[in-house]
Amino acid sequence: MDKRMARKAAELLKKVREKKPLVHSITNYVTMNYTANALLACGASAVMAYASEEVEEMVSLADALVLNLGTLTLARVEAMSKAGKKADKRGIPIILDPVGVGATSLRTGAAKRLLEELPIRVVRGNPSEILCLARQGTNPKGVESVHPVEEAAKAALNLAREHIATIAVSGKIDLATDGKELCRVYNGHQMMGYMTGAGCTATAVIAAFLAVSSSPFEATAAALSYFGLAGEKAAKMSDGPGTFRIRLIDALFRMEEEELRLGARIEITRAMG
Repeated sequence: MDKRMARKAAELLKKVREKKPLVHSITNYVTMNYTANALLACGASAVMAYASEEVEEMVSLADALVLNLGTLTLARVEAMSKAGKKADKRGIPIILDPVGVGATSLRTGAAKRLLEELPIRVVRGNPSEILCLARQGTNPKGVESVHPVEEAAKAALNLAREHIATIAVSGKIDLATDGKELCRVYNGHQMMGYMTGAGCTATAVIAAFLAVSSSPFEATAAALSYFGLAGEKAAKMSDGPGTFRIRLIDALFRMEEEELRLGARIEITRAMG
């Protein structure tokens, strides 16, 4: 495991808690409340404004912007575009969560439009979503992945190089690449797969780390490890998916920086191909 990245993860968690970055999330109704609480638990602040009439003003106050396609409408796509362009002018990082891309033409078109219009720093999705963005497949089960993480590794690498961004693929072993390096994060627990919105929450946590880091790749690896380790802790104290949701928030809140440094399981290799 990479000890330098483990130290970096602990450092970034400390910075999040010291600086309390405001994460503006245009996210989905299903997970809005939970992701806001997760951001508060890890030390950040949250705002979930999505009205087209105010997103530019709101993003002017933020330190990072999340664009999540979960509960999508044409009006939301326009709001995301406006907010993203304002974020670009301010130089704050944007992360895209292409929920369900490939399931409908609206989602696929919106994801591609936002990637073309905006300087997205990080894209986080499941393997099927990443394969779809790379034009290597579709996602017939909607928001659920039908492919393993490693099957999307090459697609993630190509996307990273095409869009000059960090691409994160969530799964049993999380993967992230900036086109130059590849990281695998071995933290996590299978109980996370039984919780609606685990991926959306991971995206929000990445945004908080992005807000305090100059390296999207390092921020992504660190945030995924922190979120995964919190999942491991939560599972030990849970009876099932219901209590796990609550315990995960507690674990994010109670995680010590030194605990993350010692528990982070991040492997970094040079990207090939």
